[in-house]
Amino acid sequence: MASQIDIQALADSISQRGTRFRGLSVSPGTRLRIAVLFVLIAGILYLVRGTSEPAKYVVAEVTRGAVVRTVIATGTLNPVIAVQVGSYVSGPIIAIYADFNSAVKKGQLIAKIDPQPFELKLEEARAQLSNSRAALTKDEADMHYKKLLYERNHRLKLLGVVSQDTVDNDFSVYQQVLAQAALDRAVIRQQEAALKEVEVNLNYTNIVSPVDGIVVSRNVDVGQTVAASFQTPTLFVIAQDLTQMQVDCTVSESDIGGVREGETAKFKVDAFPDRELEGTIAQVRLAPTTVQNVVTYDVVIRVANPELLLKPGMTANVGIVTSRRDNVIRIPEQALRFVPRRLASRSAANQLEADPANPKNRVKIWVRHGTTLKSVEVTTGLSDGNYVEIVSGDLRLGERVVLAEKRHANQTQATTSPQLSS
Repeated sequence: MASQIDIQALADSISQRGTRFRGLSVSPGTRLRIAVLFVLIAGILYLVRGTSEPAKYVVAEVTRGAVVRTVIATGTLNPVIAVQVGSYVSGPIIAIYADFNSAVKKGQLIAKIDPQPFELKLEEARAQLSNSRAALTKDEADMHYKKLLYERNHRLKLLGVVSQDTVDNDFSVYQQVLAQAALDRAVIRQQEAALKEVEVNLNYTNIVSPVDGIVVSRNVDVGQTVAASFQTPTLFVIAQDLTQMQVDCTVSESDIGGVREGETAKFKVDAFPDRELEGTIAQVRLAPTTVQNVVTYDVVIRVANPELLLKPGMTANVGIVTSRRDNVIRIPEQALRFVPRRLASRSAANQLEADPANPKNRVKIWVRHGTTLKSVEVTTGLSDGNYVEIVSGDLRLGERVVLAEKRHANQTQATTSPQLSS
């Protein structure tokens, strides 16, 4: 190459030979300038001529097939219904009857809190209720006596035996006894309610499953004290039906416009990298989530899991199909960006000239016929990032569109280039 020529060596060679041009002696400075000139001429010739190897192109055939546009998202597999079982009362756990992966039925006992404090409260409430009932019986007996006394003195007053003041006093005492009996009945109802409350709390020491399902999480052990004073603790998590799962994923605001309920979504999990699973979009939630000025929306995908291969918590790499064209003429999208090197200096050489009458999806691509590159104007449709749909244009199946130009590693420009035609 020109850069590999030693300029000083060339000048010394000329000096040693005593080079003369047409009988004129050449000075050392002149000889150096002549050598530099030779080097520049050689470099220019090399850049212009290059090698004799013709240019090679990467081509792809025009095919017919499907063009599918998808939205890529990441989500987590969860049960459709997962119930968190907590405790309403506080106390130490004395027994656990269900473990991880245990199948449970609705109402089945799965854990028990020490019931002794609540049993004592129950006995106390029963005793207070019995005491109040006895007090009512006593006051009712007194009420009957005061009633008889009032009625007797009232008759004697009519005969002039007792005074009116005595009758009035007996009537007042009788009314007070009636009020005391009514008060006793109210106290009994209050204590009956307190007794029921204690019975309910005692029943809450039995932790039972609210649904049929499988225990996917257990957060307590025997001997652990449960404190439910301020916040209900979660003891178990029960999945109602693991044959029906859902993928909870987030989709960015730029892609959410093409996501619709009822569309098909495909995903893969790391546990089965060679298996592609399908689901249906069940819900596109309207509530946005903003994290560092990035807005996303939650999308719920329902998935059938009859073989129980999918586990809660698995990460799913989701592809949501937003548009699809089947059995259409398509070419690699890279063909839209190819520009022959001879035209590379022209701005947007592979696009049509600006014209309001031409739609934005009207572009120019290059097709190779032997040693000739021919430009073809086409109208593009749906693109999935790899292939683009060809809606119209003089393009036939089997023709080879040019994707890129391959060059030799030491070559800057080919001497022989295909003929361009448009």
